[in-house]
Amino acid sequence: MTADHTPRVRSFWITGPAHGEIQPTNPDLDAPDSEPTVEVATLYTGISRGTESLVFNGRIPRSEHERMRAPFQAGDFPWPVRHGYSNVGRVVQGPAELQGRTVFSLFPHQTRFRVPASAVVPVPDNVPAERAILAANMETAINGVWDAQAAVGERIAVVGCGVVGALMAWLCQRLPGARVTAVDTEPSRHGILSELGVRFDPDLQSDDHDLVIHASGNPAGLDHAIALAGTEGRIVEMSWYGDQPVSVTLGGAFHSRRLTLRASQVGRVSPERRPAWTHRDRLELALSLLASPELDVLIDGESDFEALPETMTALCRDGSTALCHRVRYPENH
Repeated sequence: MTADHTPRVRSFWITGPAHGEIQPTNPDLDAPDSEPTVEVATLYTGISRGTESLVFNGRIPRSEHERMRAPFQAGDFPWPVRHGYSNVGRVVQGPAELQGRTVFSLFPHQTRFRVPASAVVPVPDNVPAERAILAANMETAINGVWDAQAAVGERIAVVGCGVVGALMAWLCQRLPGARVTAVDTEPSRHGILSELGVRFDPDLQSDDHDLVIHASGNPAGLDHAIALAGTEGRIVEMSWYGDQPVSVTLGGAFHSRRLTLRASQVGRVSPERRPAWTHRDRLELALSLLASPELDVLIDGESDFEALPETMTALCRDGSTALCHRVRYPENH
């Protein structure tokens, strides 16, 4: 606090290739003129390593600079830029029905901020704030399952079990009669998938799957996903590669088996659900599903906001096997 007791607001900015800084900022930067607003004191943010590492390392293609903007991003790609979209905080000022509530928003790593009241979603009472940082990942997983049209009794493989892949495997496992197998080359994923109740087979070769979900971020994983699909099988691509060129093997059985390769992207609600579901509906569903305590296994690290420049460097380097890292804001607890 400063001498006049006004909180000193700071945010994390990416200022160069693989380099970030904590800087003072204006909490009213995102306040609109016409609708009710809330002021939120951040409790936790989550680092969504897949996309955030591409941003941190300056690997967003120029053609995607506008389409890949986060909802409350400041600055422009490649840098300087304030980026992120997994924020859990407490409303300290705003409409009476939100005052004091724990809320989720798609806001970057910042100690305090003001946004339209419509931009925050209350966290259900049975979901701890610490776990609610997974909401953005769960929202992506839900949209992916919708895009995949996963169904009762299907034979499903999930290749690549970071947070989104693991969540999609967990969701599909709940379909009655479904046979779900998770595939990942990282041995530590075995215990995580076991905690989630999902069968794990790093050497899976059977090619009878109705649906294969690819979420490894590695082009070799996509080729393996195609190889696992049976006749008329569907492959749903969840990975986004940034500026990395990707070669895909579309020879072999791709045509004779009449396979379908489909992209999924969370920026739009899946077409089949769009007439009845809004982005907010989908996010509220994601938060409600986080009531399951076994999902805590997907959060594999925590550090304080002040350490974020060093934390982001460690998490975003090549070879990192981190899942979801939680950033804690001690001053607001």
